[in-house]
Amino acid sequence: MNHAYEELKPYLERVLAFQTAKILFEWDNETLAPKEAERNTTRVVGILSGEYFSVITDERVKELVRRCEEERDSLTQVERAVVRELKEEMERLERVPKEEYREFAELTARSTGIWARAKKENDFDSFAPVLKKIVEYTKKFASYRAKEGQRLYDVMLYDYEKGFDVETLDRFFGVLKEQLVPFLKKLTDSGKTIDNGFLTGDYREEDQEAVGRFFAEYVGFDFDRGVMAVSAHPFTTNLHNKDVRITTSYNDHVDDSLFSVIHESGHAIYELGIPDELTQTLVGQGTSMGMHESQSRFFENIIGRNENFWVPVYEKLQERFPKQLGSVTMEQFVRGINKVEPSLIRTQADELTYSLHVLIRYEIEKMLIEEDLDVEKLPDIWADKYEEYLGVRPKQVSEGVLQDIHWSQGSFGYFPSYALGSAFGAQLYHYMKGQMDFEGLLRRGDLGPIREFLREHIHRYGKLKTSRQILKDVTGEDFNPQYYVDYLTEKYGKLYGVERD
Repeated sequence: MNHAYEELKPYLERVLAFQTAKILFEWDNETLAPKEAERNTTRVVGILSGEYFSVITDERVKELVRRCEEERDSLTQVERAVVRELKEEMERLERVPKEEYREFAELTARSTGIWARAKKENDFDSFAPVLKKIVEYTKKFASYRAKEGQRLYDVMLYDYEKGFDVETLDRFFGVLKEQLVPFLKKLTDSGKTIDNGFLTGDYREEDQEAVGRFFAEYVGFDFDRGVMAVSAHPFTTNLHNKDVRITTSYNDHVDDSLFSVIHESGHAIYELGIPDELTQTLVGQGTSMGMHESQSRFFENIIGRNENFWVPVYEKLQERFPKQLGSVTMEQFVRGINKVEPSLIRTQADELTYSLHVLIRYEIEKMLIEEDLDVEKLPDIWADKYEEYLGVRPKQVSEGVLQDIHWSQGSFGYFPSYALGSAFGAQLYHYMKGQMDFEGLLRRGDLGPIREFLREHIHRYGKLKTSRQILKDVTGEDFNPQYYVDYLTEKYGKLYGVERD
């Protein structure tokens, strides 16, 4: 037993308690909280953030961390990882003045409501001043932490995906830009069309909710340890491995809610797979946003949009929606949910064009952080890039630069994780097909072996390993984006009868 670590435990418990309380307020704010609660809740979140800051940067905590590092050999693997994460968080926070940290926490707690109203009213000008402050704070905080010669955006990227910097991401997105953009143009120029009109119509919310609950359970979400609610922007959050929460939203496009539920269930299954010895510790959650997205997009696309997935369950969907889908064959349905159609909204994008939406955000974030782009110019630059890469142009900011919540939360560096996750998933899929009868399992409705493989090789490690370590340990090779490009071009080339150059 390490005495320094034992003395550190009460501090760690307080850190997790404040963190959990903030998560609960964020969940409540996005789901059930009344509009008038915002101001008072913002103050409470600010106080909690200040207390969290105080514990992390406490002089006694610093001393205990130093002793734990000196006595590293007497710590278990989990304890060493917890100390590592605590030290990183300590170094991140101690460079930021406490008052500025609290001000930023209150700003972002308030700004999400301002963003939501601006989006609803299609009014970028009302959000721009707040966004400008958020960008300024984010850059200032990154400058406090940056090592000599380190790019500010690299500091931000590290918080979401260790081992990936601008240089690495430039190469990754370069591959997508070079190979997927021309493939997409070839596909759209082919003139071949797919009908998916049956996915839009009078799909009652109560029926969509019932379908969502069925498919959440079908892919592996445990309602004894989780709940599903409604929010403007679907998301997943967790307090520990016995309390994982997902949300969805409803409209007249039934596939939107259906696949958001399957997507968020993938996130949730990751967190539900964290072992008891890790949960409620600093390493008791997914290792990175990229690996998290690999799991959600794996379930949504590689499993959920796979024709074999629907063999045992499509009739159940028809039974719930006989008027809308009763005369639609499974083959027509599967083609419809895989239709490629360049669009404006990232969360509604088809699988092929999705990462191009992320590419646009990545390039704009670099301009905001590295090139001091004027926030006021964002709507036009956003529209120009959509026209260049996807051939569509937003006519209003609600379907353009205001569509995502992330910047209102100060989450710069987050967006690349979406594309990385898709690529991680494709690499894992390529490997898994050599280890099991993947398609046969889907046809038989037996997702258990697939979930167990992911739990055994990814979920159970929490933050003990990085994404790149996991990929290498599972597949035997480092991150390779070519698997992702090959997966997409093979799948959609076959669907549309178009060959890749």
